Amino acid sequence: MRIVAFRALREFWETPGYGDSEQPLKSWYQIARKADWNTPQHVKDQFANCSIVGDNRIVFNIAGNKYRLVVKFNYSYLMGYVRFIGTHAEYDQIDVESV
Repeated sequence: MRIVAFRALREFWETPGYGDSEQPLKSWYQIARKADWNTPQHVKDQFANCSIVGDNRIVFNIAGNKYRLVVKFNYSYLMGYVRFIGTHAEYDQIDVESV
């Protein structure tokens, strides 16, 4: 998969107070960029604790469920677009199907 917006992940872990997300986000990124996911179920098979939501978005739990990562996938082109990364409180403030 080609993951678009790695910069957003880096900027998040470089933000004071979120440094503990660096290694989990790097690990997720390494797995995702090597993956060949063609369906949401393929993602779920690899990340059992992720949540499949509408409009080809998947929510990943990061750093022991401390953070949420929302990625919109285009399975035909093997691309994933980082749409949101934040705490659970921040996640609760968004409409996951429209970010």
